[in-house]
Amino acid sequence: MYQKSPSYSSAMDCKQAIATISLGQPKLHDIRTKLYEIAGCGIKAIELFYDDLETLACTISQESSQPSSRESCLKAAEVIRDLCHELQLTVLNLQPFRFYEGLLDRQETDRLQSEVLPLWIEILQILGADTILVASNFLGPDPQTGQPRTTGDIRVIVDDLRVMAVKGLACSPPVRIAYEALAWGDHVKTWEKAWEIVQKVDLPNFGLVLDTFNLAAIAYADPATENGRLYNDEKLAAFHLRSSLEKMLSDIDMSRVFVVQIADAERLCSPLQEGHPFYVAGQPSRMSWSRNARLFLCESDRGGYLPVLDIVHILIKLGWTGHLSHEVFSRTLSDAAPETPLNHAARASRSWNAMLAALMQKDELEYKGGYHEKETVLSPEIGFRVELEL
Repeated sequence: MYQKSPSYSSAMDCKQAIATISLGQPKLHDIRTKLYEIAGCGIKAIELFYDDLETLACTISQESSQPSSRESCLKAAEVIRDLCHELQLTVLNLQPFRFYEGLLDRQETDRLQSEVLPLWIEILQILGADTILVASNFLGPDPQTGQPRTTGDIRVIVDDLRVMAVKGLACSPPVRIAYEALAWGDHVKTWEKAWEIVQKVDLPNFGLVLDTFNLAAIAYADPATENGRLYNDEKLAAFHLRSSLEKMLSDIDMSRVFVVQIADAERLCSPLQEGHPFYVAGQPSRMSWSRNARLFLCESDRGGYLPVLDIVHILIKLGWTGHLSHEVFSRTLSDAAPETPLNHAARASRSWNAMLAALMQKDELEYKGGYHEKETVLSPEIGFRVELEL
């Protein structure tokens, strides 16, 4: 179990970051514009979305005689690195490495391991970053045959991810692999399952991504219900989330958490089922919800309702002092207006300040209520007073 330092950590110890996708769709908004807006809003670190880099690489290929996609991707990485240096931005990771672990098509697995991963590592080294974020596989069944394209065999999943980690460990400096459970993953949907896999891979450079949206989306929310909560029941949803957070408090080793991402989401006006504007046949409702309706934290005026501040509070109480990175997907990112990146960067900045104020208020309430350092309390909706076994 992770041993927390004697000094109490608070939200003020954490640093702000943002995923570049959170400012606009890559095909509509150039990564260079996004970086200027991020820096202009005082944010000092980014998670680089691969689609942003790839879109810039396509632009470079059209404007020059670059011989291959690989070369243009490397050139794009150099352009991004140089601009980040100019703007004093740190690149934390490259993400998301998609549709990898547990594939039934082992030829595709071999291609990803022998061709794609080495390119990502080379890009990462150019950027001066040290982490590749892997999203749990959500390839789904074959659209023609309906047959599965991934396996839930834990041995295959662990072996595939261990191959990545071993290759990363062989680099100088080592490359870290951060694994994220997506709430709509084929076989890995929860932080608990992802944590089990991290433990089974058992390599120092293989760790966990904790995303407040994905945590709440699977343990508390269900966009296909009337009230947007599991079982269409607020009390049962709260109990389910509370159980998950209690397990996190007792089980997780924060030294193996590499990335923390923060986002809320809209409570929809009607269940995300057939007939809803976000509905896509064959697509998990949580994926459709995520792609259309995430929010920055503390945007209740836009419909935010997930208890994500409670999750951040727990992570900080467990000793997290790294970056808290905004990762927001939304239909608003498809707005082609040139001010879209600025608007989203400004929303992120306002969200950060509101989040800090809310978390400081939680700390003050605990202090006034006589809670000692090994106790925490969540919001009344989820609320419980729990002893931290640290």
